Amino acid sequence: MDFELSKEQVMIKNMVQDFAKNVIRPRAIEIDAEAKFPEDIFKQMGELGLMGIPFPEQYGGSGGDTLSYALAVEEIGKVCGSTGLSYAATVSLGASPIYYFGTEEQKEKFLVPIAQGKTLGAFGLTEPNAGSDAGGTRTTAVEDGESYIINGEKCFITNANYSNTITVTAVTGKDDRGKNKISAIIVPTDAEGVTINSNYDKMGVRGSDTCEIVLDNVRVPKKNLLGDPNKGFKQFLHTLDGGRISIAALGLGIAQASLDKALNYAKERTQFGTAISKFQAIQFKLADMAMEVELARNIVHKAAWLKDQGKPFTKEAAYAKLFATETSFRSANQAIQIHGGYGYMREYEVERYLRDAKLLEIGEGTSEVQRLVIARQLGC
Repeated sequence: MDFELSKEQVMIKNMVQDFAKNVIRPRAIEIDAEAKFPEDIFKQMGELGLMGIPFPEQYGGSGGDTLSYALAVEEIGKVCGSTGLSYAATVSLGASPIYYFGTEEQKEKFLVPIAQGKTLGAFGLTEPNAGSDAGGTRTTAVEDGESYIINGEKCFITNANYSNTITVTAVTGKDDRGKNKISAIIVPTDAEGVTINSNYDKMGVRGSDTCEIVLDNVRVPKKNLLGDPNKGFKQFLHTLDGGRISIAALGLGIAQASLDKALNYAKERTQFGTAISKFQAIQFKLADMAMEVELARNIVHKAAWLKDQGKPFTKEAAYAKLFATETSFRSANQAIQIHGGYGYMREYEVERYLRDAKLLEIGEGTSEVQRLVIARQLGC
């Protein structure tokens, strides 16, 4: 097996790494402390072509692959979980379903601006009463002539304030078995009846835009229906599979940052006349962290590779999401422990890594849901 990255992948990794180090890192503490979305940074990311990495040039993209995109998410995640989350949500949740299931007209109108970085992307799935149970969606879309009339609420939606559109899931009728038929519909954020609020005071990823959305008799044309109306549920499950790779890559970035910080601190910090990196208790922590980070990287890259090869990747995406995000939390927690009292202070950043990592064990399918997905893939 060849684990070497291609020249193009290395080039993308290095380019994003330089941008993250020079542009995002100096403001990471500020972004978290002020809970302010860095709109100017995303404008620069758009100009660099980061929003369109995995999409063809004909749709405003860079013609890259999923692995290249995962590398970019990891590098951004190393310096700022908030920026990494909004980036991942734009590409994996906002743009990808339009690319996979949209008509040519929809791609030209809605995908191109996202891929070009002229707007962010958003995907409205979660509701107050439908989180892990996505099939419990209560938002409705009723046909009215050549339009749908949409009513409902969405919560914890990333990027809605900075997106021209939100792809929302809604019940559009009943299937042959009498179950709700859930479809995805592209809704312009400036449509009459769309209200977007950002009233959340979050534990972590505080600089990522998180919104609640109220849809009150919102009229959108039927041509905004995304994909096959009878396969809407399967379509967004496929979207979530891809999104899990990006969240895993984000977790990998935070885990690597935690390891880097802890290792550097352990080499510099002296107690009892010697660097604490010489103490076996600290060495064991660092060894476990390094091992888990590398294993997480391997499964993230494998899941991305399978997706790029057009092979089934649902199970591996769940492996990656589960292991990388839990590794992220464990690594951040150990980094705080290695830092001692300093780890509790914001200026040392590792406490932010822990707060940001926790969200990754919840969003895009909780750790418990990932275990269910894996069990079902095993035939349980």
